[in-house]
Amino acid sequence: MKRLNPLRMIVSVLAVLGILLTSGCQEGLDLAIAILVEIRDAQAALTPNPDPNPAATSTPRPAKTPRPGKATPTPQSSSWYDLYFTEPDAQNNAAEEALIRAVSGAKKSVDVAIYNLSLSTLSEALRAAHKKGVAVRVVMESDNMDNDAYDALKKAGVKMVGDRREALMHDKYVIIDGKEVWTGSPNFTRTSFYSDNNNLIRIRSTRLAEAYQADFNAMFDVDRFGTEKQNQIAITSATVEGTPIEIFFSPGSGADERIVELLNQAQESINFMAYSFTSDDMANAIYARAKAGVEVAGVMDASQIQSNIGTEYAFFKRKKLDVREDGNSGLMHHKVIIIDKKIVILGSYNFTASAENNNDENLLIIENSDLAAAYLAEFARLQDQAGN
Repeated sequence: MKRLNPLRMIVSVLAVLGILLTSGCQEGLDLAIAILVEIRDAQAALTPNPDPNPAATSTPRPAKTPRPGKATPTPQSSSWYDLYFTEPDAQNNAAEEALIRAVSGAKKSVDVAIYNLSLSTLSEALRAAHKKGVAVRVVMESDNMDNDAYDALKKAGVKMVGDRREALMHDKYVIIDGKEVWTGSPNFTRTSFYSDNNNLIRIRSTRLAEAYQADFNAMFDVDRFGTEKQNQIAITSATVEGTPIEIFFSPGSGADERIVELLNQAQESINFMAYSFTSDDMANAIYARAKAGVEVAGVMDASQIQSNIGTEYAFFKRKKLDVREDGNSGLMHHKVIIIDKKIVILGSYNFTASAENNNDENLLIIENSDLAAAYLAEFARLQDQAGN
């Protein structure tokens, strides 16, 4: 099977960038940049790496020396959710292990919508579930449907669909037995789980699963992606054991407007961990609340700060806000905002125009102080590792 040529992909995107810069098409420019910065995972998926604990690739910073015996942060659990954070250089990974156990324990169905899937352990678990009669279906970004894990799934007869469009199928979620949803920031690659900072949450809720199922079915059954599935998801909220959850699928759901609204309402604090942040509206809202006395602090991915046209990092620094470059040799891949120590915004959604207007994305807004405390602990950990 013909393999993707990452260098050729990069050259092609750079050519598109040149055209878009000349034409002044900002939205198209943002989309092309998003494609370029996501190539890293696709390249990693195609490059054999016998090292059981590989360092991050394609970042400008030198790799750190792995610390033997290092473990992932302790998972946080309640009666309705389990929360996991990845730890670069770890010798084990609780998030990966828990996801594999859940897939292996599925009784009826496993539906996966993911930008990139090259993790061999997950591919094996999905194939085993399929073999025992579980209905396994996968939706992926078409550009990433060419690696060993994908080939093995296809050979085993697992049904898979690609988006076949220029914008990204950037979702990151799994629905199991129509009863629970796994979502967060990781792609299902070894790099995401062992080199990057990511969060993965498992939520047990049939109503939430129903909302995600509608989004998945629109892509898998009806071949609707991007703007073609706007206003197709009837369920926009859920309440799980007294915790309100707002549900968004981009494009067209108004996630950016809702985030700005919540930022404008902040009274005490705004903390964020952002891989890519180019939204002027969100940045202006954060600064306005900082001027009003709200405590603001952020950690952003250093590689994106250096490469992303339109990054808000320079704006935050000019305004003397406590926003720092991350200290991980891999990617700081979170897409998280915590407001007033009680509201958590999370999912696949980067804080960019592409996430709002072009890509297939999923995002949750959860109001729960215990969950917020767990995310704030992760924020504090990364802030301690970050530069100035």
